[in-house]
Amino acid sequence: MKNSLTFLFSLLLIIANLEAQSTASKQISTFKIEAPQLNSHKTIWVYTPKSYNNSKQTYPVIYMFDAQNLFDTETSYVGEWNVDEYLDTLKNQNIIIVGIEHGNEKRIEELTPYPNPTYGGGKGDAFMQFIINTVKPHIDSTYRTKPEAKHTSIFGSSLGGLMAFYATIKYPGTFSKAGIFSPAFWINNDIYDLVRASEVASTSKFFFLAGTKESDTMVPNQEKMVALLLSKGLKIDNIQNKIIEGGEHNEALWRSNFPQAYQWLIANNND
Repeated sequence: MKNSLTFLFSLLLIIANLEAQSTASKQISTFKIEAPQLNSHKTIWVYTPKSYNNSKQTYPVIYMFDAQNLFDTETSYVGEWNVDEYLDTLKNQNIIIVGIEHGNEKRIEELTPYPNPTYGGGKGDAFMQFIINTVKPHIDSTYRTKPEAKHTSIFGSSLGGLMAFYATIKYPGTFSKAGIFSPAFWINNDIYDLVRASEVASTSKFFFLAGTKESDTMVPNQEKMVALLLSKGLKIDNIQNKIIEGGEHNEALWRSNFPQAYQWLIANNND
């Protein structure tokens, strides 16, 4: 009996260790950087293509929110997007991905442009200043990037989707393309007023994704935003509005649709 219990305990330890192992690609590196705009420090994940060390070429960059959930099962309690695994399968990996970690209990605070009467928040612009004035200059000076807006994209889901959209509307001189998965427009209705008051850059590209089982408002809010962008003169060719029947608000939805969004937004569009 004692031997059986010892064996069972050992087996559970092995399973636990396997579950805790990192799944991040060898192309991933991390560093910490001060975030004076947020009075904190942030861990930054960087994916560089396999060709990076053996070439002198420069690369476009995608900035992505919620880095804990992008590359590594070990850092995501809900599953990862497999961004690195997908890029590793491509013959032409002409992209650098920069993942910026969320603030855990401060996530709502950091990833909302405007305060919500119930949930608070509203420090999204400070987070954007951190990306634009601290992270991006560091990335551009450390890696061989194409720093211009036409080569710089931003991507996120849920609150990160809200912020990716906000960033592209508010800072078109920095970001020209956005991957907007399951955007939490419901928490900041002021985002519609921002679009109404803004001159939307004609070169901006938006890939929207929503699932029909996310919430009662997810698809209608996304449709409302797409209609608003079109009313501002943005061409339909610059928008993808993807609705997934039965899609739920989770990493599985975002993981399975990242390749298409990447191909539409980035591939063959950075010459």
